[in-house]
Amino acid sequence: MEENLKQLPSGPKRILKIALFGPESTGKTTLAKQLAEYYKTDWVPEFARDYLQEKWDKHQAICDVNDMLPIAYGQTQLENEKMATANQYLFCDTNLMVTKVFSEVYYNYCDPLLDQAAREHVYDLFFLTDIDVPWEKDDLRDKPEGRETVFSVFKKSLIDNNKPFITLSGDASLRLKKAVSIIDNLTEALKNGQSSLEFVQDYLIQHN
Repeated sequence: MEENLKQLPSGPKRILKIALFGPESTGKTTLAKQLAEYYKTDWVPEFARDYLQEKWDKHQAICDVNDMLPIAYGQTQLENEKMATANQYLFCDTNLMVTKVFSEVYYNYCDPLLDQAAREHVYDLFFLTDIDVPWEKDDLRDKPEGRETVFSVFKKSLIDNNKPFITLSGDASLRLKKAVSIIDNLTEALKNGQSSLEFVQDYLIQHN
């Protein structure tokens, strides 16, 4: 993997990395901030937001396929920087798998470097954020139509790449309550030698 796309290891203090994953306007940023505040740790913001806002402000130009790799570099760097200050947990508002899916959905192409890095980046858990929240318009978002289709693509990418994930639905307060319970149980499961995938399998059996 290219050096600029490599994740830093968590080191001796063993930081658990939780990725918020889902289409645009599904509450990822809200939940990342809430979880970071609850666990008194850091969260990783979405690099693409500032990058693309600057592009829009300067040139009134929207995202294109040539932005995907620079966004991936910037997101990886941000995540690695936050690892140094994280306290037990690190909550990632987005990740390279989001960038990969976005690239494939909108441009029908994903740079091989991004594709490899997205598949190889490791998180202890993905929270797949459901589309049962209102879509909020801004300069950078596309449109609310077709959210179900895009959500299905996001979910399929996690399944196809064997990533440990749990879907979060409901309003912001309910999602936070669910997420905290899941994270606390995951922490104990990992301490007891369970893998993230085993934990998710057990969780889904108990909650289906």
